[in-house]
Amino acid sequence: MNNQAWTPVTHDTCDNVAGPFYHGTKTRFQPGDLLVPGQASNFEEGRVSNNVYFSATLEAAIWGAELATALGGAEGRGHIYIVEPTGTFEDDPNLTNKRFPGNPTRSYRTRAPLRIVAEVEDWQGHPPEVVRQMLDHLDELRRAGRAVIED
Repeated sequence: MNNQAWTPVTHDTCDNVAGPFYHGTKTRFQPGDLLVPGQASNFEEGRVSNNVYFSATLEAAIWGAELATALGGAEGRGHIYIVEPTGTFEDDPNLTNKRFPGNPTRSYRTRAPLRIVAEVEDWQGHPPEVVRQMLDHLDELRRAGRAVIED
């Protein structure tokens, strides 16, 4: 993170956050489609997510696509979309100040739909061994009871 002080993003202050915004997933969408809450979580079996998660960094979206694909047992590398929030949003509490001080991943969540603007075709994924390390780390957190998702 840079040396600037972190200012929390809330539903009241999110208008100050500049995009573009990205969403990484295992699912194929078309421009104009809406991503809505109430779908199965990619990160916790049997859980329905009350929010839709997105980021203002391509790197966070790449992780989202790769992990959703791997955890969902899907083939390929997943999809990354440029998205447009249709309502207010806030910092993702699952990352902000929990795994990273402040919000260096610029990760957010919303209960309003996200509109698909376009698919990002040209992105570089992580080497398979790095993805495997992240999956192993997530398994370790689950086994230790520390993989709590605030949704």
